[in-house]
Amino acid sequence: MCYSARVIQAARKMFRQLGIRLDYDEAEKLFFRRLDDPTLNISRGFEANFDQPTTDQARRIKSAIDEHRSRMAGKIEKDLFTQKTRLVTAERSLKTKETKKSREDVRIATNKIASLTEKLSDLRRSEPNARDNRIFPMVYAGVIVKQNGENLLRPMRYACRPAGKPAFYDKKFPGLYNARRDNLEKFWNEQFGHHHAVMVVESFYENVQLHVKERRELAAGETEQNIVLEFTPNPPQPMLIACLWSHWTDPHEPDLYGFAAITDEPPPDVSSAGHDRCIINLRPEHVEAWLTPEKRGREELQAILSDRAVSTFEHAALKVA
Repeated sequence: MCYSARVIQAARKMFRQLGIRLDYDEAEKLFFRRLDDPTLNISRGFEANFDQPTTDQARRIKSAIDEHRSRMAGKIEKDLFTQKTRLVTAERSLKTKETKKSREDVRIATNKIASLTEKLSDLRRSEPNARDNRIFPMVYAGVIVKQNGENLLRPMRYACRPAGKPAFYDKKFPGLYNARRDNLEKFWNEQFGHHHAVMVVESFYENVQLHVKERRELAAGETEQNIVLEFTPNPPQPMLIACLWSHWTDPHEPDLYGFAAITDEPPPDVSSAGHDRCIINLRPEHVEAWLTPEKRGREELQAILSDRAVSTFEHAALKVA
């Protein structure tokens, strides 16, 4: 399913190596839209493209990013004050009389203060962090598309609501970040062969069941245990992941660019780790053809997906949930 991935979004680096230009116009729209809708989740790795702005447009975008962070910091500080007050009140109450409510208030407030303090510190840091480029469904990240003969790094949401479909599709189909290859000419028929993108990925993450990974049946009385595996190519190298995208519009809603990663049957080293799907790593020589699908027949496009780059994957467990 590729529920999460660590992506490369540094436009300057991509321009030097791949001739890709940042889509400043769409980025500006998105960052200013977030000021009106702070629930929009934009990858910090994509934000980093504007850390050192050199044009008026880039400076406007940086200003919108700074304003958003300032507002978020203000909200966190307000929540911190509330929880610190709750903690002081509960501790004072415990000195007078031991109650279950006061003990619970101390526990909850202490945990929330720690969490909010960490969030505030993370929001204010200026140093890059490895998790900045890790994306999840519903997060906006930079993906490569072709427009007017030019390769653009455009911010899109990792969940592709097909154009023309109602907004409730996001809830009806929570897996819109995953475009199964066997469904490309059915559910994704309006995108496949028309709107293609490439996501540059360093590693990807999958949920697997521990007993499946260990190739055994559940023991009597044993409950299923989920683990998260990070898959990384060996040797480490950027993967060019085949994606679909859509431009959703509605007269009463802001435009929405969204994308989904195409998945297929897994290679042996992913399958043996316990997962039954895998994103498709394109060969570099096929990227241009993939990004210009209107010039290709569907048979040719399917052949591109079959002739994928061969990678050996290593995996490591991140956590047990």
